[in-house]
Amino acid sequence: MAPSPLRSKNLFALAVTLGALVLSACSPDPAAPVPDTLTAHGLQELDGRELIERLDALPVDARPDGLIASVHPDAVLVSEDDGPETAVPLPDDEFYLSIAPYVGSTHDCYFHSLTTCLGELSDQPIRVLATNRTDGAVLSDSTTRTYDNGFVGLWLPRGIEADVVVEYAGRTGRTTVGTGPDDPTCITTVDLV
Repeated sequence: MAPSPLRSKNLFALAVTLGALVLSACSPDPAAPVPDTLTAHGLQELDGRELIERLDALPVDARPDGLIASVHPDAVLVSEDDGPETAVPLPDDEFYLSIAPYVGSTHDCYFHSLTTCLGELSDQPIRVLATNRTDGAVLSDSTTRTYDNGFVGLWLPRGIEADVVVEYAGRTGRTTVGTGPDDPTCITTVDLV
């Protein structure tokens, strides 16, 4: 005996409804909130400059596990392990340059990692002088201490070349840097001799 047309329609509707329920259970809810790395680490209220200054100055042993924060010329890219990146913009007129001078050992670096880069001279007194290569104007002249990570940070104008001199314990190192869109934010080649 053949099923009635009404019963066939009801069975078809039931199958479609059950199929939709099964598919929706396997699909992510587009309205569900995505975990926010900045919020998870209490950094959501910071602009790019504040974010750099907070993370670069953290003691090495206080750095959050799994947090990656990489300084690029126009933004700080923040993520957890291999998760999605959040870009926190940097000021349009300033370029952050992180320098790790060294005496005995160094490492290769292009974009400064605020959470993983380590330089040789942790918490050491240094003097840093940066001058505009074009006109010799002093951009920064400070006697300070390297952060616990062995770096010192400079905020320089964008779109220039600068000569940088670092002095430490009777030693001097020099380099020339650029602050353009393709320039490195991490300098680890200042050999103090």
